[in-house]
Amino acid sequence: MHCDCNNFFASVEASMMPELNNYAFAVCGDPEYRHGIILAKNEKAKKYGVQTAEPIWKAKSKCKNLVLVKPHYEKYREYSKKIFDIYCRYTDLVDPFGMDECWLDVTGSQNLFGSGEEIANELKEVIKKEVGVTISVGVSFNKIFAKMGSDYKKPDAVTVITKENFKTLLYPLPAGDLFTVGRKAAMKLKNVGINTIGDIAEIGEGVLENLLGLQGKVIFQYANGYDYSKVNHFQYRDAYKSIGNGMTFKIDLKTWADVRTCVFFLSDKVSARLRKHDVACAGVQVGIRDTSMKTIMRSCSLDSPTDLAYDLAEAALKLIEENVEIEENPIRALSITGIKLLDSFSVFNQVSFFDIEVHQKHEKEERLEEARDKIRKKYGLEKLKRCSLIENDFGI
Repeated sequence: MHCDCNNFFASVEASMMPELNNYAFAVCGDPEYRHGIILAKNEKAKKYGVQTAEPIWKAKSKCKNLVLVKPHYEKYREYSKKIFDIYCRYTDLVDPFGMDECWLDVTGSQNLFGSGEEIANELKEVIKKEVGVTISVGVSFNKIFAKMGSDYKKPDAVTVITKENFKTLLYPLPAGDLFTVGRKAAMKLKNVGINTIGDIAEIGEGVLENLLGLQGKVIFQYANGYDYSKVNHFQYRDAYKSIGNGMTFKIDLKTWADVRTCVFFLSDKVSARLRKHDVACAGVQVGIRDTSMKTIMRSCSLDSPTDLAYDLAEAALKLIEENVEIEENPIRALSITGIKLLDSFSVFNQVSFFDIEVHQKHEKEERLEEARDKIRKKYGLEKLKRCSLIENDFGI
């Protein structure tokens, strides 16, 4: 089964402040900032057409009395842990897909708790009672259809998709509703007359592969129910508590330009390892050793989880600038560590970008680092580096 918390950020806020249920409200990055975006909304706001990721001004134009609430990320993580702990009462095969979604394999739990549908309904009521959040659950014979089942009917619902009914339920849906089919892929499909999931299933694997490459082959298999991926054990996600890199430099860092160069080098290494293990960090820690051999450790939480070198570096530089007078205390060694690790897959659907330009820059950095990973994987780590590191004296 796939369990998805309904309007998670908004649901947590309403659980903490029940009076919010009387209003159409939305959680957003910064209500005072004109270009902030909507992170989550409640059902009342949804009825006005308010959408996640749209600018605040646009949401307000649809619902002039929309109540805006600032996010509380620590609370969201706290509630997420409570919900995942409840899942683990029913099975140890609990595979997180971001902060508010996960897959469960309850095949071995049915003698204890009943059928998949019965377990789903019980989970739904237990979480509502104990946590104050509603979930939608999809029950099926594979992960992909379970995920689509949780999307099929919301909020506070259970949908069972079987080998007998999946064509009836899913094939009339738009092609873009198939899991992993994004907006661009949906447009390519539409341009050649592939409009529904049923069309994807029937058009032929070769046609789709020619149109979309490897993704075409994958979505053909998904549409036909050919998904055999397993649900990981819950402890699998706890393999890494933090990921970091550090080094002692051949020369002391005496200028902020030197510090910035070395911070970005270390951040590159950390971000690549985060992506390798499919995790993102919600906090950054730096270790700073000066020429007197004094070492200090400083850390901060991030506004939203990340696996990007740029985000890590900016946070680390701020910590260093706040705690070091570089002219008086040159730096001998540095370490940068991503802490508070989370599964990365869906975390980024709900991150907080306070400005559309920042949002666009973030997307650009994602594309850049993805391309850099591919080049380094194919040609080696040393084939691509920042210009500031060419013939450097730091020992890098």
